[in-house]
Amino acid sequence: MRNRSLIVLTSVLTTGALTLTACGSRDDDKSGGGGGDKKTVVIGVSVPLTGDLSALGQGIKNSVDLAAKTANKNNEVPGVEFKIEALDDQGQPNSGQQNATKLVANKDVAGVVGPLNSSVAQSMQKIFDNAKLADVSPANTAPELTQGKDWQTGKKARPFKSYFRTATTDAVQGPFAAQYLYNEAKVKKVFVIDDQKTYGAGLAKTFTQEFKKLGGKVVGTDKVEPEERDFNAAVSKVKSSGAKAVYYGGEYPAAGPLSQQLKDSGAKIPLMGGDGMKSDDFIKLNKKSEGDLGTSVGEPVEVLDSAKKFVADYKTANYPDPYETYGGYSYDSAWAIIQAVKAVAQDNDGKLPEDSRAKIVDALAKVSFNGVTGAVSFDEFGDTTNKTLTVYKVEGKAWKNVKSGEFKG
Repeated sequence: MRNRSLIVLTSVLTTGALTLTACGSRDDDKSGGGGGDKKTVVIGVSVPLTGDLSALGQGIKNSVDLAAKTANKNNEVPGVEFKIEALDDQGQPNSGQQNATKLVANKDVAGVVGPLNSSVAQSMQKIFDNAKLADVSPANTAPELTQGKDWQTGKKARPFKSYFRTATTDAVQGPFAAQYLYNEAKVKKVFVIDDQKTYGAGLAKTFTQEFKKLGGKVVGTDKVEPEERDFNAAVSKVKSSGAKAVYYGGEYPAAGPLSQQLKDSGAKIPLMGGDGMKSDDFIKLNKKSEGDLGTSVGEPVEVLDSAKKFVADYKTANYPDPYETYGGYSYDSAWAIIQAVKAVAQDNDGKLPEDSRAKIVDALAKVSFNGVTGAVSFDEFGDTTNKTLTVYKVEGKAWKNVKSGEFKG
């Protein structure tokens, strides 16, 4: 989540009307400064709006909506009225793929924010890339999405030119957690569990590599099904292993019950996870979450001066759901698209050209502004240049930040 604009792009071919120079349809809305007909430019959103992960998805959708409304109120791109089209992917790759196809077909869509899940992103990116439609995720952390499947060997290759993200990756999040657990929490023996999904398995792998490198011992590993809620088998393995902590690669719907069942068994050890676990719903699902740990991208917006306006505006907008973990990053993702749209229009005498989508992708690569979460820009792979992470601990039935910083490799 960030906010000063510097570069922008956007838009699309207008169906059957090659004489139109702006992407989007015409509205009679003359509000927002300048008067005259405005062109509708749509920012797509694909996240879980229903199901177990909907708490995070609703926060993402609302934050994108707030960015669009702020841009309209400030007349950020003269002659353009931003709207959002939010689609429910339920955290499922098949649904994400269908949403990608639908968003590409809507010629008013100039860019997309989402998805939440890295596995869903893998199903969408080729569709977006073929259509030259920009996608900016506030939450995906799997390194291979931007750096290719061989990223760990040093052979980094960007698979999709149209894909960007404002969240830093598991290449640093897993090791950052390992350093905290080993060096500061003084845990030397850990049991590692993952949910077999792209995000969870990747996070557990990078954590394990760093923890062993530091001298820690992984005394056992296990894999669980993400929809499972009975973890007695895994808990028994943990208890007999002598582990002093459990590291879980996965998301809060399973992490909450896993932690509680661990404590119910008499194992008084913390469970630690990543940003997919660090949700208020983790605490709601787990009556014994006190002392558990989670990492997340960036610093908590509540302590950032750059986020004060976002927090206040979100509250004023009276959304029914909190902005959650990715709210600021979602606002900044949408604002990056808005700035790209603006840059493209400015380079074309204030109008959006027919090939706006490709130009928006190019403009996003150059976007640089001070946003809700701090300085926003992207490197040559489309990754955020902001590598800050935070460790949180459950204290008094709330996540409290205990350390922020950058991973030191």
